[in-house]
Amino acid sequence: MLQQVMTEPKKIVFREIPIPEPKEQEVLVKIMKIGICGSDIHVYHGTHPFTSYPITQGHEVSGEIVKLGNKVEGFCVGQKVTIEPQVTCGTCYLCRTGKYNLCENLKVMGFQTTGTASEYFAVDADKITLLPEEISYDEGAMIEPLAVAVHAVNQSGDITDKNIVIIGAGPIGNLVAQAAKAKGARSVLVSDISECRLEIVRECGIDLVVNTKSKDFGEAVLECFGKDKADIIYDCAGNDVSIGQAIKYARKGSQIILVAVFGKMANVDLAVLNDHELDLNTTMMYRHEDYLEAIQLVKDKKINLVRLMTNHFSFKQYQEAYEYIDTNKENTMKVLIDVQE
Repeated sequence: MLQQVMTEPKKIVFREIPIPEPKEQEVLVKIMKIGICGSDIHVYHGTHPFTSYPITQGHEVSGEIVKLGNKVEGFCVGQKVTIEPQVTCGTCYLCRTGKYNLCENLKVMGFQTTGTASEYFAVDADKITLLPEEISYDEGAMIEPLAVAVHAVNQSGDITDKNIVIIGAGPIGNLVAQAAKAKGARSVLVSDISECRLEIVRECGIDLVVNTKSKDFGEAVLECFGKDKADIIYDCAGNDVSIGQAIKYARKGSQIILVAVFGKMANVDLAVLNDHELDLNTTMMYRHEDYLEAIQLVKDKKINLVRLMTNHFSFKQYQEAYEYIDTNKENTMKVLIDVQE
């Protein structure tokens, strides 16, 4: 079979290796689709702080079970699946108490350990999540980023009837907005400086959008929600401007959830954060229950994943996919790799 390997930044090769034989507790998955995310792009550019080379990428994925280890139960050949890419130790305090997404020894497929970018992939059965037949392989490869969004929204507790602001209309910001609306938020406002991305947000059913290149963020929040402002602000942009806006314009005593990963040390006004008794929370990846909820939201047609799909490339065009993303940054949301041609 073919396996993708990034040997150094901006250099991808393919090598032929044997199709793996699944161990006792593993399943062999025929990989169908792989999504490229922002962290993958950091690896491509050599700016990811926790990835070394060579590395096989791929953590947003869908596929079909083609073989079972002899001790695997609860699965069968032919089932449509996605893979949860977290590799955890199972023994640290976080793992023992159910917060394995924060494992002290966490590795993620495609970053610190081998990813799924190959024609077949053998993986522990406990990393497999079944996909309903009505969910396409394209959508299946986007369950991972949707699970990120679901987990982020769930960090706020019950958001029913709450006024929500999302800063940043990239793929994760878009999905956080859709998930918040699907989970009962009263109103959802999304801000960005890209009119293209804001238009996609509108097409995904979010009515309140503001381009902060032409309108003040604070004024937009007041116009949409009045003097009581928002109940929760999600920062899905991850820069000094976005977190600064969140802190400056949040209602006193309200909540800010940092979803995005900062690319450098942040400069934030902690004096205002303290004086306004703001609850600054963070979110890290997801757990299995977030995957299940994400799948149910798609199955119930409460989330539009298709509109986020910008382009497809064949497996051997992995390099061209990154070059396309670099050339079309503002207009690109999600690029998918079609592994099986």
